[in-house]
Amino acid sequence: MNCNLKYIAVTLLFLCPIFLVSQEFHGKAYYQSKSTLELGRWGATMSQQQKNQIAARLKNRLEKTFTLTFNKTESIFEEVEVLDAISGATDSWGKNFRAGNQYKNVKENKLVQEQEFYGKRFVIEDQIQEINWNLGNEVKKIGQYTCYKAVALIPASDLEWWSFSWNKLRNRDNQEDNVTNNQNKDEVLNEESKAEMDEMRQIIAWYTPQIPLSHGPLEFSGLPGLILEVNYNGTTMLCTKVILNPKEKNDIDIPNKGKRVNKNEYTDIIFKKMREFRENRMGRRVR
Repeated sequence: MNCNLKYIAVTLLFLCPIFLVSQEFHGKAYYQSKSTLELGRWGATMSQQQKNQIAARLKNRLEKTFTLTFNKTESIFEEVEVLDAISGATDSWGKNFRAGNQYKNVKENKLVQEQEFYGKRFVIEDQIQEINWNLGNEVKKIGQYTCYKAVALIPASDLEWWSFSWNKLRNRDNQEDNVTNNQNKDEVLNEESKAEMDEMRQIIAWYTPQIPLSHGPLEFSGLPGLILEVNYNGTTMLCTKVILNPKEKNDIDIPNKGKRVNKNEYTDIIFKKMREFRENRMGRRVR
């Protein structure tokens, strides 16, 4: 009898991974993100009380809630709108500089993301960000799931391609000025690519093979299990709850409202809009 039980246990152990891969996983994961407040050189002149006041006002941008709805091949990552604790309104202005709803199809290597920029709506269609993960042996528990560590380096320009700032615009202006100063455009673009590659960001992710799907939040995917935690560029995103295989499947709708462009086209359009905004509002180029 004991021999038979041992045989059954060993058989189940080997069959379990096959069962997991063949099972039709679907569900929803909930994530909480927290970002550090970067004040740059201005922070050195502020008291701790002033920093705390700024952090309180920016709470909705520093602490966010997201959902990742998924099935075996598709997922959609969405931010949960919350009311500001001070104003009682949603952060409508912040929509211009944050990631919109993002759909991914890992089978087709397809990314579709909606973005809004000062009243203009876009649908960005491109490939899923390729990430060369280094799988480690470190293990930890996140909730009931056993997770393994993975590390990668990603160029800063690829990590948050949808994010824009005046500093990014100044860098783009300087690069384009070099082109006009009798330099070969191809050489300048090569120098720009090298500079972007030198500015790398380390990504630390924790994934669970217990949910053998290669999905994850934001740009992060491609691991042999659902990503439950990711740390990047001063932000920690942690999964707080997973609803797996509910009776009623959640819809995964592909964003489709807006002008269709790819990532590079979207970047060029937004930089052009930012220049127009700068010239109309400030009357001169900010350098």
